[in-house]
Amino acid sequence: MPQTPLPFPPHQRKLCQPFLRTSAAMTSPANAPLSEAELDRLEELLDSAIFKDEAMQLDELQALICAVVSGPDLIPPSVWLTAALGESPAYESELQASEVFSLVMRFYNDIADTLQQGDDWELILYPFADDSDELDFAAWADAYIYGTQLGSDWYEFAGVHTEDLSEMLQPFFLLNGMLKEDAEKHHERWMSPAEERLAIERAQGNLPELVSAIHDFWKDLRSASEAEPYRRTESKVGRNDACPCGSGRKYKQCCGSPERLH
Repeated sequence: MPQTPLPFPPHQRKLCQPFLRTSAAMTSPANAPLSEAELDRLEELLDSAIFKDEAMQLDELQALICAVVSGPDLIPPSVWLTAALGESPAYESELQASEVFSLVMRFYNDIADTLQQGDDWELILYPFADDSDELDFAAWADAYIYGTQLGSDWYEFAGVHTEDLSEMLQPFFLLNGMLKEDAEKHHERWMSPAEERLAIERAQGNLPELVSAIHDFWKDLRSASEAEPYRRTESKVGRNDACPCGSGRKYKQCCGSPERLH
């Protein structure tokens, strides 16, 4: 089956942070982090005709997995693999299907181990265009946010720590453009061009640390819930009740709206 060409060669994939994995040499090959050649192979497969343009690119897959391994509950591969690769890949053979599954799961395990151990890690980013040095942080942030929605409601599970979670997620919504879109939709004041540029640059620079911080946030909450299960201490707000944020709007039109980012 013919394969569609890569949008740009593998060497144009950008790695934005030093990657320190001192334990890789002691790991068995089946579980070892992917080599550069294996990353190139996975990248090629994801962009091939096998997935009928439904598979994520390598940067998006990294972002999705970062969210999947960080959340409040375990998301089975049957859920996130479908989100990452599409509903019905047209594998040429069982061997090819096995190759894809092996590469993706090793990629998953390496990301999970890296975040769990608190190791330094690298963002995989692509440029906006072949002739551009500007990196596409928006696609990475968008895939991460998508990953947060595959399992249980993060805000519901965060409980009294929802505000902390919202603060950590806000830069992702800034980078994928949803924060600005939401402000404009509700006719709220937005930053000046200079302020927006500075905020975006800061969010880009802090992205790896934010991902690690969110992972640690959920790890700490899971540890606390094992000692003392979470119980709601406040009555649940009805969709037609006044929003508790004090805006004066109904909850379903404010913080309870799917489009509303708080």
